[in-house]
Amino acid sequence: QVQLVESGGGLVQAGGSLRLSCAASGSIFSINVMGWYRQAPGKQRELVATVSSGSSTNYAYPVIGRFTISRDNAKNTVYLQMNSLKPDDTAVYYCYVEQLRQNYWGQGTQVTVSS
Repeated sequence: QVQLVESGGGLVQAGGSLRLSCAASGSIFSINVMGWYRQAPGKQRELVATVSSGSSTNYAYPVIGRFTISRDNAKNTVYLQMNSLKPDDTAVYYCYVEQLRQNYWGQGTQVTVSS
């Protein structure tokens, strides 16, 4: 099993920045994809960004140019730097890891952007 612990959420004004972190622990052998999803009230969970083991990144259209995903393989940690935040970014953000075709999820961290 892989455990994921997220941190860095909170309340910020529109235009501000936050940095999310997610550390993986447990039975780690070869993590492939790491990423972030989010779920706003009344909406389905959606992709925010992913980064592969080869550092290839993928972003959802609404966050392109504002969010940056990165990973530290030595620390088994993935980061999400969020700049120019908008009220529409308000959601619970979930960390995601794929290892050996198994998917693991964090407990979620709340990000609230006030206008």
